[in-house]
Amino acid sequence: MRTVEGYGQDLIALAGFLRERHLLDVDDVREIDLQRLRAWLGFLARKHAPSSIARKVAAVRTWMRWLRRSGAIVRSPADELASPKVTRGLPTLLSVDAAKEVVEAPSADTPKGIRDRAVLELLYGSGLRVSELCSMDIDAVDLAGASARVAGKGGKERVVPLGTQSALAIARWLERRPSMVHSRTGRQDPRALFVSTRGARLRIRAVQALVHEYGAAGAGRGDLHPHALRHTCATHMLDGGADLRAIQELLGHASLSTTQRYAHVSMEHLMRVYDAAHPLARSRK
Repeated sequence: MRTVEGYGQDLIALAGFLRERHLLDVDDVREIDLQRLRAWLGFLARKHAPSSIARKVAAVRTWMRWLRRSGAIVRSPADELASPKVTRGLPTLLSVDAAKEVVEAPSADTPKGIRDRAVLELLYGSGLRVSELCSMDIDAVDLAGASARVAGKGGKERVVPLGTQSALAIARWLERRPSMVHSRTGRQDPRALFVSTRGARLRIRAVQALVHEYGAAGAGRGDLHPHALRHTCATHMLDGGADLRAIQELLGHASLSTTQRYAHVSMEHLMRVYDAAHPLARSRK
């Protein structure tokens, strides 16, 4: 859903660019040619990273292919656009000790702190995407079976295990959850697993903010984001002996090639440890 929204915003931005520069006099998609699209890309290159531009190119390409199939245009000039080369860096990672400090940073004495501890336990313990966490309902959690149903990308549902600490944290939160209601109306979302201090379903931005907060408090990492906890979960599992197929199932990756990134991350970690600890590595320096 978020991908569809993002594509829509990219197309609106393209239309705005063409109109502002008088490159599209009327709303006729047949006027959009390769030259106009390249002018748009040149404009984007001043302010956007290659990964962002690549997504925008994909949005326009998908849209124009649909126009061609529907008969609105004869050919798609977007097919001739070259996407910028995107180099994928290694994901942000925490050490085991740092991850523990972050997860345990929330207060155990307030409903918000208890909620935040459960959120962090799920992000790190089960490797959830932030969108998956926010969309979870109470009935998706099976504390007795130590598992939870998760709606992943494309609406694909999977079951993830809950570690002992995650299950305990969720149980504590469910005990305190009734206290989080709208101060004026007393309302609360009846289905959402995690709610805000006003009783509404917890939003993605709120989760991002609390991860920033506890990342700074627990590990001195104010730049920490929810996906970093997902990366950390996968890498720690790999380091602990889990195979890539098991990690793929846990994370809900459609392709094993996506999961294989963590093998490279783990090797990078191994090399850092080797360079820091092995006497032959130190002697070479």
